[in-house]
Amino acid sequence: MNYIYWIGLMLYGIIVIGSMITVLLDRRQPAKTMAWMMVLIFLPVLGIVLYFFFGQNTRKERIISQQSLDQLTKRSMLEYNEQRELTIPDQYLSLITLFMNQNLALPFQSDQTEIYTDGYEFFPALLQAIAQARHHIHLNTYIIEDDPLGYLVADALIDKAREGVEVRLIYDDVGCWKVKGRFFERLREEGVEVHSFMPVHFPAFTSKVNYRNHRKICVIDGTVGFIGGMNIAYRYVKGWASRIRKKKNNKWRDTHLKLTGSVVAGLQRAFLVDWYFVDRTLITGREYYPNNSLTPNPSPRGEGSGQTSQMISQEENLSTPLSKGRGGGGEALMQVVTSSPTSPWPEIEQGYVRILLEARSYVYLETPYFLPTEPVLFAMRTAALAGVDVRLLIPMHIDAKLVEWASRSYVTEIVEAGVKVYLYQPGFNHSKLLVCDDFLASVGSTNVDFRSFDNNFEANVFIYDRELALRVKQVYLDDEAQSLLLDDEQNLEKRPFMQRLWESLVRLLSPLL
Repeated sequence: MNYIYWIGLMLYGIIVIGSMITVLLDRRQPAKTMAWMMVLIFLPVLGIVLYFFFGQNTRKERIISQQSLDQLTKRSMLEYNEQRELTIPDQYLSLITLFMNQNLALPFQSDQTEIYTDGYEFFPALLQAIAQARHHIHLNTYIIEDDPLGYLVADALIDKAREGVEVRLIYDDVGCWKVKGRFFERLREEGVEVHSFMPVHFPAFTSKVNYRNHRKICVIDGTVGFIGGMNIAYRYVKGWASRIRKKKNNKWRDTHLKLTGSVVAGLQRAFLVDWYFVDRTLITGREYYPNNSLTPNPSPRGEGSGQTSQMISQEENLSTPLSKGRGGGGEALMQVVTSSPTSPWPEIEQGYVRILLEARSYVYLETPYFLPTEPVLFAMRTAALAGVDVRLLIPMHIDAKLVEWASRSYVTEIVEAGVKVYLYQPGFNHSKLLVCDDFLASVGSTNVDFRSFDNNFEANVFIYDRELALRVKQVYLDDEAQSLLLDDEQNLEKRPFMQRLWESLVRLLSPLL
């Protein structure tokens, strides 16, 4: 029977070598390539299993045809063109153009924006908006728990479905693994259209498990939208149910926005693209894009946005003027930017890098998980060394110990470059926000880590407006006031040798966490 052993060993060797060649040919970041090479070499059998489920690269795949994407984008482009004088600030023209070219993220105006910093503020507003729906409710969430709050939201959706309102729900299959199937069946039985994103049940349990829809978007009647970091879970109003639950302070902090105005068309497009992926139904009716324009529809005039407009749609020849300046009309300018592992480029990561490298005065960031990719790490160090006030706020403790250990080595590195790092103490800060130079801000679902930039389907809104940026800045400063500053006096490098060695070893796995 020895020949069976040698045949099996030979087949295993072929699989390992083939996997390593595939990893090399994927042209990933060197850190990620080395991490997977180490896993394949030093973890026999288990390494292959991990690679099969979590390591395969899907960035070159297309999950939606260009023709279907064009159909789903036409209505939002019409809304974009109905805006009268869309004024782009000089300093962010290149960033806005980047998002337009890379992501079809069109700049829109918003007339009102509400900022919520905890569940006590956000969920009543969400339930009120759901209660006022007359035509449709579109909800995309990473997690909707079958807990008291989840049932409250589910009951609200069911009530509207019974009234004849179209209700569509997308939830992430992995994010909701612990949720009983009966919870979603009840919604379906009551008329709510429900789909899980990329179900990974055996035997279809493949590398899809690594690519999750982490977006949190809700659109009501095409006129009101929500975007941010909050899932639908009781912990946002009850406290942090985690392994450090015994701590006195267990508040769960997060940031979410309520938007009205033309920008809701950007949220609607993002949802309907995801809906097409899960349901294969093209929803493009005008009723999903009611006239949200803040000013009457003009005839085209002025200089057009030539190349960008042609890229967006050669068939429609749409070219709303993009004039330079400091902004006008008092309305906030925004872009809803999505990213995914199937996009040619990591759009939100590119945006963060550009913001950091072009910042003049400061960049403040909040993220629950800090495992930065090399481009973001380089940009943070470069900005700090150039004299920009770069600050990072992360939780004192998080719910994943491996991530916490790996994060510490990155924190040490950026502190040495002059980045100010703050540890949030009242509980778990799950907020994902950025604010820069009193004029630019971003809020959404994207963490500053490999998973969000490379593997997840994410959505952020980028805001170009002084008043709103200052409001987001105040949210950051309020959190900073409750945080501990890591500085040179604490001598991070004087921690026990074995602790620093362990953190550095775990850091090697950070692209996989």
